[in-house]
Amino acid sequence: MATWASALRLGRKETVDNGSGEEEEEEEAGIVEIERGSAKRKSNDEKGGAEDHPYDFHVCGPRNLSPPTWKDFFISSWKDPNYKRAAIACLIQGVYLLELDRQRHVSAPPAAAATADLAPRWWRPFNYRLTQALIDARDGSIYAAVLEWDRAAAAAALLLCRPAAAPRVVLALRGTLLSAATLRRDLLDDLRFLACESLRTSARFAAAANAAATAAATHGGTAVCVAGHSLGAAFALQISKSLARDGVHVDCHVFNPPAISLAAAWRRLRDGSAAEPAAVPTWEPHVYVNHGDYISGAAGGKGGAAMGKLFVAAPKMPQRFLEAHALQQWWSNDVELQHVPFASTVEEPKNENKRMKLFNF
Repeated sequence: MATWASALRLGRKETVDNGSGEEEEEEEAGIVEIERGSAKRKSNDEKGGAEDHPYDFHVCGPRNLSPPTWKDFFISSWKDPNYKRAAIACLIQGVYLLELDRQRHVSAPPAAAATADLAPRWWRPFNYRLTQALIDARDGSIYAAVLEWDRAAAAAALLLCRPAAAPRVVLALRGTLLSAATLRRDLLDDLRFLACESLRTSARFAAAANAAATAAATHGGTAVCVAGHSLGAAFALQISKSLARDGVHVDCHVFNPPAISLAAAWRRLRDGSAAEPAAVPTWEPHVYVNHGDYISGAAGGKGGAAMGKLFVAAPKMPQRFLEAHALQQWWSNDVELQHVPFASTVEEPKNENKRMKLFNF
């Protein structure tokens, strides 16, 4: 007997066998039982019971971002800067969820922990697979992941080769996660950057840089993308710049990188300006910031446009800080970006140049 049922009177003719071999028609308002949510429950069972999770790809992910198909062999979607920005942001979101999935497996009852993970749903639509999770040995948290182009998944979609401009390997680094399991180590790195303007002394830096260098040595620098959000963006910038100084040039996309630094503020007080280190001419990161994000800025200044490409989101409506710093905005369909040369001034209520001068390493 159905638990969730609704009776609908259809007012139709039904033929009934009265047991004597004669059939009689009667005006029967038939009662049809409809099991509400039966299809939904079936779908939930197939997906591991997490269909309605607020962080699921189909709930908060991009709406009009189609997965790669055989057509990308001729016209690659990855050549569209908006597509590439949104796709890479989704891959970084997968790293956030990779850590949250890990925490759920540790703390949840066995029945709940057995449900399907959310993280893979953020890279599978783009035909990527997880090849390595970078784990902080001190607390067991996952702070980065190496994602590689999945040939088998692509072949199933009749995409026999990787589309042009699609990275072969992506090193994605998450930012600070406000969770008891990760907050201590994440905040230590936040404070490290705030005080020293460098993350090279972090235990996470060496492992992430080694993963990027290994991928570049295996597949070539041009086939590797290093990407991050917030604290992860600071790691990504410093890793890609370090590789560029060694002659290894990788693609770099960072979202809401931190720009506040006591070290830069001290240089400004001491020297009258935040002295810039020597620019790396061939280092061109793609930096995405929002006017309403007070802790983010861009890597640039005296290095000029050769230091990278700065994209500033100027929302039509006022945003709260958490909205301006959120990763979700970067795969939104209605985000409007302004490409700003690093050495120029943005004619907006907040001058980006002031924040750029704080972001030096």
